[in-house]
Amino acid sequence: MGKIAVMTDSNSGITQSQGKELGVYVIPMPFNIGDKTYYEDIDLTQQQFYDMLGDGVDIGTSQPTPENVLNTWDELLKDYDEIVHIPMSSGLSGSCDTARMLSEDYDGRVCVVNNHRISVTQRQSVLDALELAKRGYNARQICDILERERQESSIYIMVDTLKYLKKGGRVTPAAAALGTLLRLKPVLQIQGMKLDAFAKARTVKQARSIMIDAMKDDLKKRIGMSEKGEKVYLEIAHTQNQELAEDFREEILKSFPDHDIYIAPLSLSISCHIGPGALAIACSKMIPELED
Repeated sequence: MGKIAVMTDSNSGITQSQGKELGVYVIPMPFNIGDKTYYEDIDLTQQQFYDMLGDGVDIGTSQPTPENVLNTWDELLKDYDEIVHIPMSSGLSGSCDTARMLSEDYDGRVCVVNNHRISVTQRQSVLDALELAKRGYNARQICDILERERQESSIYIMVDTLKYLKKGGRVTPAAAALGTLLRLKPVLQIQGMKLDAFAKARTVKQARSIMIDAMKDDLKKRIGMSEKGEKVYLEIAHTQNQELAEDFREEILKSFPDHDIYIAPLSLSISCHIGPGALAIACSKMIPELED
């Protein structure tokens, strides 16, 4: 059995210290701020990011350079036989397609997973890959299993402010002004490759109810599970909203009892476009090979 390295990027929400604990290699995502490039969890903390965002600093997202990716792979392959690389969804960044192209020169030793995940669902894919490797699956097999399950996840996000959606061109200035006046709390969804509008709520309470109901519907109709979600992982993600996230967990547990719901900050790459105060519920279906 070959020795397999599992690698991801910081969009998974896995910090550098968590990566070391898990035995996962995490590429920090770069952000262009002014004339300088910062790297998530290296020289750009969550607090620094939101402080600059609140100050109106223009923050641009980027992707790891080919040189950074190749150097990391080359170092890992000195100690490992194969690499499973799990980047963020190809529909949200070009980093996945770039990595796939670069991997063509590695004779199958590097398998890049394109399973349309981000944030807490991407993190779960990393955990699944680690467990599959422990059970003796090779890199190609792990990649195939994760990609086979690419549609078996879902994320719903309540946005607290329309300011950043307007800035990114996702809503018009007029719609943003009206939404702000009406104090709307838009609910967005990530299913597969895109971040799309899903519903409009007038209150945080209504938005939370919409997200829980949408998750129940997904589990039953799209993922093919019971509304109780016995064979799924449930997660919560947020942007500078830990207290509300913990309160949301208690509400979710009323509909999904006996779940161990993981809470983590939402990826900064997504946070750039939605701003602080956002709250999300996510699910990832358990992989059949790991159900026992």
